[in-house]
Amino acid sequence: MSEWGLDSLHFDNRFIRELPGEEPGPNRSRQISGAVTVPVQPTPVRAPRVLAWSPEMLTLLGLDEDDARSARFADVFSGNQLLPGMEPHASIYGGHQFGAWAGQLGDGRAINLGEVMAVDGQLWMLQLKGAGVTPCSRGADGRAVLRSSLREFVCSEAMHHLGVPTTRALSLVLTGDDVVRDMFYDGHPRAEPGAIVCRLSNSFLRFGHFELPVSRGDTGLLETLLDFTERHHFPHLMDGHRDPLERHEALFDEVCRRTVEMVVHWMRVGFVHGVMNTDNMSMLGETIDYGPYGWIDDYDPQWTPNTTDAGQRRYRFGAQPEIAFWNLNRLANAMVAATGRPRALEEILTAHAERFHEEWLEMMRAKLGLTAIPGESDEPLIRSLERLLQLRETDMTLFYRHLAQLDPDGPADQLPRHLAPAYYDESALQEEELRTALLEWEQQYRTRLLLEPSADQDQRRVAMNRVNPLYVPRNYLVQQVIDDVEAGHTDSLWQLLDVLRDPYTDQPGREAWSARRPDWARYRAGCSMLSCSS
Repeated sequence: MSEWGLDSLHFDNRFIRELPGEEPGPNRSRQISGAVTVPVQPTPVRAPRVLAWSPEMLTLLGLDEDDARSARFADVFSGNQLLPGMEPHASIYGGHQFGAWAGQLGDGRAINLGEVMAVDGQLWMLQLKGAGVTPCSRGADGRAVLRSSLREFVCSEAMHHLGVPTTRALSLVLTGDDVVRDMFYDGHPRAEPGAIVCRLSNSFLRFGHFELPVSRGDTGLLETLLDFTERHHFPHLMDGHRDPLERHEALFDEVCRRTVEMVVHWMRVGFVHGVMNTDNMSMLGETIDYGPYGWIDDYDPQWTPNTTDAGQRRYRFGAQPEIAFWNLNRLANAMVAATGRPRALEEILTAHAERFHEEWLEMMRAKLGLTAIPGESDEPLIRSLERLLQLRETDMTLFYRHLAQLDPDGPADQLPRHLAPAYYDESALQEEELRTALLEWEQQYRTRLLLEPSADQDQRRVAMNRVNPLYVPRNYLVQQVIDDVEAGHTDSLWQLLDVLRDPYTDQPGREAWSARRPDWARYRAGCSMLSCSS
């Protein structure tokens, strides 16, 4: 066991101490006004068993693998046992869902245990997802199934190692209880193994926390939330802005900046959130709420993994920047109730829209191994590449990794050979339309590379491979792991987690974890189709 151990974990629950909460009451679904939290106890499970844990997060909390393997760890992180200092509660917020105001939402199947002090002095909120009903539960049992819990555990840790702002995951626990779910809401419910993921963040505050009190005319609660957020999560704003109105505007500016950075990263690695409602948008600019997410296999800006969104495709891959700003606009509409200066917030939002375009261009240059050159617009080259990627099914992840092998001083027709592994039908490279387009773009790219200050091919390859991952939690890979774990085999889960800890480095012998999507996974549930139940 670690020197610290579970009994040494220290809790400082400022979220429920400093923000208004409802008094303990019956654990039934209801409207809750004038409060941000409501006390609730996790519902016990029958036979908790730890499936996986994050070594990095264990270390951060002063724990080790012996702690994680213990029966007590399983009890604590399934909700069966509370440690001294834990004060379980649900958080109350609202949100716009698929473009429409949904009113009060809140933690319907997530229960916060409290804020624990990490070894570096930071506070992390521990949250059990799937720990039972809360007063915010909406027609469900507050439980979660293995497939959704495993997907969240794997993806949140993978995103961290990819360098994408994200909430983290500490543990994945099987409950020993079955949970009935209708995966696609099509009248075919079935019993599935239940599981609970413990996720962590410095704060789970969402845009919807600020929208809800404004929708009820409770500007006092809005001011309290803004003050709490600024003091604890953006303390530099307290020193730089004595005027509260200026400070609120500076907070909005900071949230915009972080959101822009997050979405640029999503576009870089090919991540599709799937359900970018305002209640799923973090005030810290972290990727939050891994539900019907997916990873781009063949490059398709119109693709969404969420079957609930299949008709509208509101949250498709290519629309994520636009939706992020739509959501930020909803946050601005809430914050104006405190600032009274809509024009200032509008100007901040406009400035960040322009900044997004510049950051996106810079990100795309990095993926292509280019640096910004004054007077040189790279946007035509990039737009031409986007059209090229859509001519035939082209694996986005593998395309950029193999593009790095291009030798600018070599033969003029290298790309068809280098990029063959990125095409789902390699015979398409013999078609005149694709081959001509590919060679034309190769010539444009070579011409642009000649303008680079350094012509060192190895240096460019290393730089490209630092931003273009080789290993991502592809939809079909995670589904294979889910199948294995449901059958009682956990080796593939640990192998996948280990591979994803070093996503930018070629790992000999692990080629299966970077392979493009097989044909059998094209339309299989869990590989290409997911729902909000996923």
